[in-house]
Parts: sequence; C-alpha cells; structure tokens
Amino acid sequence: MSLPLNSLNGSILFMKPSRIFWVLFFSVLSSYSLMAEEILFQDDFSGDLSRWVVEQTPSGKTQVIDGEMDIDDAPGEHDKGGCTVWFKEKISGPVRITYNATMVQKGGPNDRISDLNCFWMASDPKNPENLFVGSKERSGNFKKYDPLKTYYVGYGANENATTRFRRYPRPRDDKPLKPEFDLSDAKFMNVPNKTLKIELVADGKKIQFLRDGELIFTFDDPEPYQEGWFGFRTTRSHIRFDNFKVTRIPTQGEKK
Repeated sequence: MSLPLNSLNGSILFMKPSRIFWVLFFSVLSSYSLMAEEILFQDDFSGDLSRWVVEQTPSGKTQVIDGEMDIDDAPGEHDKGGCTVWFKEKISGPVRITYNATMVQKGGPNDRISDLNCFWMASDPKNPENLFVGSKERSGNFKKYDPLKTYYVGYGANENATTRFRRYPRPRDDKPLKPEFDLSDAKFMNVPNKTLKIELVADGKKIQFLRDGELIFTFDDPEPYQEGWFGFRTTRSHIRFDNFKVTRIPTQGEKK
C-alpha cells in the first residue's frame, strides 16, 4: 500500500508509510535548524576574565572560582562599593542574552542577597564607539553610569526590596517608565543560593527581561537601542555567574 504526498515542487509522490515518517521527521528537523538561534558569543568561565572589563571600587574583588565568575563586592572607607563587569565585545541586535546567576549566602561579609542587576545595549554618548574610555572614571560608582544610553534592571535591589526596569539616561526624578516597571512583591526578589536563569532580549522595539522563563518586564521602545555593551552589575553583594551566552534572534524573514 502506498500513500500520496505532495512534494515541495508540487508533484505527487507515492511512498510507503515508513518512508513518509522519515521524510517528515527530517523536514521538521531541518526547519528547526534554520530557526535555531546562532551563537554569537559565549563564556562558561572555564578560563580567565580576559574577555571582560571589571569596573569596581577598591575594596571589592572579581575573579573566577570553580568555573564561575565570582563578584564579591565590598564597601570601602571612602565609598559605598559597586561593581560592573562588562563583556568586551559590542553586541548588535536582534539578540538574546542568557546567563545563570546565584546569590551567595554562606556567612561572608558581603553575602547580602541584594542587587542582581544588569545593563544591556549600553553605550556612552561621549564615546559611542568605545565604552571603556570612561572605565577609570566610573570605577564602579553607580552614579557615574547615569549618562549612559542603556537598558537596566535592578533585580532585588535596595536590600532585596525592589525590582525595577529603567531606560537610561537615568531621569533625575528616578521615576519608572511605567508603574509596572517598579515591583516590590516577594516573588520578584532574590533567593539565597538558588541559581536563576536570566534572559535579556533586544529585538527591535521589543525589550524584555525574563527570569527562569517567566517574563518579568517587556517594553515597546519607540526609539530602541540597537547596539551596545552588556554588563553584570551589583553593589555590596556576592554573586556567581555562569553559562553566559549571546544568540542572534532570527528576523521575520529568516523565521519563514
């Protein structure tokens, strides 16, 4: 017994059922491969931090420990602490940025469980082609980042009491773009020693922040930042990061 099946060129083929199954299987597999997101950059921190630029106040320390980036940020005698670790490569959209993050609470002096923050698509209006010209001036001081053009999420910030989305330059009144971009419910805060998967999206006007697959923030930006740098951000806290990856989101034409 044979069954008719329309071929891609419109002709009719007669195949055995078993063969039809394998044709369809490999057709679906091929389609999936075409839609799969291309990996642009990745770092599992099995080596050093040569692909990163650390901007941190003097009392903190950032290093690789057991195959993870370990940020142990501390206040100093003359500062409140603060750390941003930038990926060196400029990133152009449409992209998806993912990584694992664990807030460490093991009795250390900076195990505060606060400020699992990040910047993405960041640039400096004074030096749009080289973000790192201003690295020494910023040196982890949070206020020094206010002039940047960037998207920012402060996840479980302010002693793990607020989770906020901002579009920089940071407004002087510090008001969120929308009320729903300022969260205080406990379900949106940090949990000690639990690894989270963070996902950032910059896909044209669509800007998103997801945690463990759950959409936390989505913003339709009429004037989106199309390229820039990514940075981990925290202050007076202890965090470990792993499995950093940047992938290209297919355009509508590519998805078809």
